[in-house]
Amino acid sequence: MSALQWATAFAPASVGNVAIGFDILGFAVDALGDRVTVSRSERPGVTISSVTGIAGELPTDPKHNTAGRALLALHETLAPGFGLEMRIEKGIPLGSGLGGSAASAVAAVVAGNELLGAPCEKLELLKFAMQGEAVASGSLHVDNISPSLFGGLVLTVGIEQPRVKRIPVPKGVCAVIVHPHMFLATRQARAILKREVTLSDFVWQTANLAGFISGCYTDDLDMIRASFEDVVIEPQRQALIPGFGEVRAAAMAAGALGCSISGAGPTLFAWALETQAHAVLAAMRAPLAAGGAALDEWVVGLQGEGARVVASG
Repeated sequence: MSALQWATAFAPASVGNVAIGFDILGFAVDALGDRVTVSRSERPGVTISSVTGIAGELPTDPKHNTAGRALLALHETLAPGFGLEMRIEKGIPLGSGLGGSAASAVAAVVAGNELLGAPCEKLELLKFAMQGEAVASGSLHVDNISPSLFGGLVLTVGIEQPRVKRIPVPKGVCAVIVHPHMFLATRQARAILKREVTLSDFVWQTANLAGFISGCYTDDLDMIRASFEDVVIEPQRQALIPGFGEVRAAAMAAGALGCSISGAGPTLFAWALETQAHAVLAAMRAPLAAGGAALDEWVVGLQGEGARVVASG
């Protein structure tokens, strides 16, 4: 058991799905993230003393908070013999499609694990964090949790016994991210999805996922570009994001390898060569700005290190 009294962890934002990998593929966005500080407490169990930052109204009952539920899972499993008090600092906008609920859950278990002497490997922490993500989305999925925890572009296969594989990204490729200032709940974006897929779309989507991953491993930009198309989820969700069609067309015309919806939306993202990234950003920005939308925007690398402890004492 560690002698530490407290630990603070940072967990980055993330882009889930990456167009063709619904619920299984995601990449970390180190430009923003959540911080969680976990301290020893004489009170039993897990408590949340504060939620600050750009949080809005979030529950402080651990059972109804993503970070709280994740830390409860860790605490119940490891039974350290003392309570854990948590302070959450939100740096990711709610309902943005940038993995805010996942980042809080990841930061909580990384900080808690450090405080307890780091008894758990990342794969065990992933399972604890999944319990927190279920609070926000209503289901267990890992496309935001895994990249936030492991960093980079990550493929995760399985729920009960998840297998995590970090996928290489060709040198010189980065992500362009545009966040319109609107709220879109994950539950809402999942609720509109059909429960059945045609055989032709299944084959097409499977081919695109395989082609995309193959292109990443072989530095084949043409294969990535040809495969970077979601034919199942994006056509259903794009109606929730005004201007999406224009943004995607503009990004592709400016040289993007692909452009799609980040997670549940409304944030949009593209992959592009670093030499073309700012042209792609300008192209994506223009249709949204013309519609009067306030925006946040980032150009980020795709090799981030994932969640980590940033302070302790």
